[in-house]
Amino acid sequence: MSLAQRLADLEARRQAACARAGRDPATVQLLAVSKRQPESAIREAYALGLRHFGENYAQELRDKADALSDLRGLRWHAIGPLQTNKAKYVAKVAHAFHALDRFDVAQELSRRRTFDPLRCYLEVNLGGEASKGGVAPADVPALAAQVRALPHLTLVGLMALPPLTEDPEQARPHFRALRALAQENGLPELSMGTSSDFEVAIEEGATVVRVGTLLFGERS
Repeated sequence: MSLAQRLADLEARRQAACARAGRDPATVQLLAVSKRQPESAIREAYALGLRHFGENYAQELRDKADALSDLRGLRWHAIGPLQTNKAKYVAKVAHAFHALDRFDVAQELSRRRTFDPLRCYLEVNLGGEASKGGVAPADVPALAAQVRALPHLTLVGLMALPPLTEDPEQARPHFRALRALAQENGLPELSMGTSSDFEVAIEEGATVVRVGTLLFGERS
């Protein structure tokens, strides 16, 4: 199946999920997860109309942003864990950062940012999994207050990756919990849902869904 065909299928599923939830599709942004994908694939997706791309690794984000700087209107999203010594790469080129879970990283991002405020999502570890980053739900208010005080960041929402499961329905309670937590903290956006469960995430209020495999195919 071609990239164009996969995108058409993905878009049809996104539209259907929005219809089931009674939502305007314009309120759900498709974020194309392009980590480890060649620049040619990103150019092809861009030609098909996609503008928002997500990268997990700061140095790969830096290199791709440089190589694809001719693509006007392209927006980069950093979606993986970040160390303070690599915050400069994200601060320089990213439109948004979806995995903020430490105040020292937030401070470094704010210090390094030189143009419009970086849109940030706090990562929440809903399942209490030791293998994943993210703050505990109880720690969200304190970190949110610290981030909101920084001059070059804008806190817009929460992000979470529920425990991996073969049944998308098992992710629904986690998505609902994240939505409730965001509402409690006055955060309007929810970055949640991947190739395996994005439709359930949309039904539960996702404003950004991160899709890679369904769009680009399996990585080599």
